[in-house]
Amino acid sequence: MNLLTAEHLTKIFTQRVLLDDADFSINEGEKIGIIGINGTGKSTLLRIIAGLEEPDQGTVTRGRNITVRYLPQSPVFDEGATVLDAILKNNVNSMNEWSAKSDALAAINRLGLPPACEKVSHLSGGQRKRIALANAVLAPVDILILDEPTNHLDSEMAGWLENYLVDFRGAIVMVTHDRYFLDSIATRIVEIDKGRLYSYPGDYASYLALRSERQDMEIASERKRQSLLRTELAWLARGARARSTKQKAHIDRIRAMQAVQAPTEDARIQLSSVSSRMGRTTIELDHICKSYGENCLIRDYTYIFLRNDRIGITGPNGCGKSTLLKIINQIIPPDEGTVTIGQTIRIGYFSQESEDMDTSLTAIEYVREVGEYIQTADGRITASQMMERFLFDGTMQWSKIEKLSGGEKRRLYLMRVLMSGPNVLILDEPTNDLDIQTLEILEEYLDHFDGIVITVSHDRYFLDRVARRMFAFEGNGSIRQYEGGYSDYLNARSQETSAGTYARKTEANALLGQSSLADTADSAESMAPPKTVSDSRSTWGGTKKLKFSFKEQKEFEVIDSEIAALEEQLAALESKEAAAATDYGKLNQILLEKEQVQLQLDQKLERWVYLNELHEKILSGSD
Repeated sequence: MNLLTAEHLTKIFTQRVLLDDADFSINEGEKIGIIGINGTGKSTLLRIIAGLEEPDQGTVTRGRNITVRYLPQSPVFDEGATVLDAILKNNVNSMNEWSAKSDALAAINRLGLPPACEKVSHLSGGQRKRIALANAVLAPVDILILDEPTNHLDSEMAGWLENYLVDFRGAIVMVTHDRYFLDSIATRIVEIDKGRLYSYPGDYASYLALRSERQDMEIASERKRQSLLRTELAWLARGARARSTKQKAHIDRIRAMQAVQAPTEDARIQLSSVSSRMGRTTIELDHICKSYGENCLIRDYTYIFLRNDRIGITGPNGCGKSTLLKIINQIIPPDEGTVTIGQTIRIGYFSQESEDMDTSLTAIEYVREVGEYIQTADGRITASQMMERFLFDGTMQWSKIEKLSGGEKRRLYLMRVLMSGPNVLILDEPTNDLDIQTLEILEEYLDHFDGIVITVSHDRYFLDRVARRMFAFEGNGSIRQYEGGYSDYLNARSQETSAGTYARKTEANALLGQSSLADTADSAESMAPPKTVSDSRSTWGGTKKLKFSFKEQKEFEVIDSEIAALEEQLAALESKEAAAATDYGKLNQILLEKEQVQLQLDQKLERWVYLNELHEKILSGSD
């Protein structure tokens, strides 16, 4: 069923045509990923279909009683709002007040948010994004519109959101640069290119193949047009005259053929690796510690960065990742320990918020603060030429920074960092707001960068592509090192967890068996009457004869059926969990009940091990 149809959309912003007579539709259950380079109108399209912005031309038609929710790229909250207030906004009325509050509290617990009474203004960017996310998904909707939903989310929370959206029953329209996210969720990719919309069925990998086919077909059609045009122009040059209606129509067709605009190859950002020479001493962290109040972020950490290190840093929001980067860059000092920076080290710091960008400047004025001329691997070029390499044409170069899109600002900021010729790049969430094409070129640039790269990122694909060593914040100030990219880190953690769980269960079973057996014997010994020959636990010939106590015998007879019942109960709860994916209150209750049942099952299994071992010993007559 069609939920929304947009026809003949046209939108012009500051002389740029974002949408040019474009059509768009959303069908029931579709999960659509919108992609395109920064500044092409992705966020504008989302706001138009959400009803928050009007097109210059065209219409948007929604089905009757269709509900739409929109998650903006940079959420704005009411002044003085608490966490609970922000989640409940536009979600509560007189009919659902109690259930909405219950669901909101469950969402706070599920998403690991601060207490309900905490002021939103006190929270980090990642926590704010999670609050906005909870607000967007709290009530059932037909169309969920998400603008860069994974920005500022840590990897664990991005994974949770991915699983949630896979199970979401409504339609989804999202703008995201996260390629793993698109591959996992999208059922259709829509590309915005020069004001036109191109639709491709399937995930991101399918889009890449189909887009290549489309471009090949366009090139082939253009070759055919040029060949035909040469033939027709030769006919025209032989002296054709527009005397007859037939000849006049022929000439008109030639003129129309000449007017067709040939397909143009997409402009690509050109980055050439320019870095300064690096001496023997790089960056050395020696027993550094950092705390804020009772919150210990970094505890006694030591590391010497090696030439051409490629370090990825991961961990939950607020654990201290950005703090570590700022300590390395000497923006903030450690509480204890020392940071040594070699004399030849030149750091390029790409911060998360681009806070030092003066938006009142024009783009070219901002670049010229670094220098009028820039030395590249290909030679000396002007600031204007460098900007053209970064897809800033003449008009955009003289635009105020405040008029650029969020992605264009980040691209400009990245350009300025790279053109300073650093030999150490510190990148704090570099993938936020950058389009996929820019990310691919940045990844290629980093492949050839002659220096150290240290990056914090929630983008799993980017970390897999760039990092060769992972620093993982594991709580209470601990930072642990793993070799490889993000997927290698996850695999290592999974293996450690599996091995640790197995070892703990084995140890627990052994200890439980020994202690329970000893406790049973001690208890019976202390409570028993004076030993006789008939006593099941009397000493006869120096050997203890074992036998189930009355309670143990009854337990042994029913424990198999009890375990089976708990396993059935657990399976039923798992089915309910999948069905309640969009109902936070119900889902939270199911998860709590599931944890309790799993705990009971684990305890029964451990008890089953002990009782069966005791039973075997009784049958064999050993102690």
